[in-house]
Amino acid sequence: MPNIKSAKKRVKVNATKALRNQMLKNALRTELKKFDAAIAEGDEQARKVALARVCKCVDQAAAKGILHKNKAARAKSRLTKKAAV
Repeated sequence: MPNIKSAKKRVKVNATKALRNQMLKNALRTELKKFDAAIAEGDEQARKVALARVCKCVDQAAAKGILHKNKAARAKSRLTKKAAV
């Protein structure tokens, strides 16, 4: 346990940021599951909507530093290919 005031603050700030990162990761995973469900369903319109939502979520995760920009680009490419099939 830290004794110095600034170290105590860092513990609080790190906990807050970790929670935010965890929330964004969970939201991304949820959107991916919805996307997979839309593909399994076979509805063209639902698939397009789900692809747009998951791509937006991936972009936001990359912007916040949750995902590396190259990983985000690779994920979006794979998702687009998966939706096209």
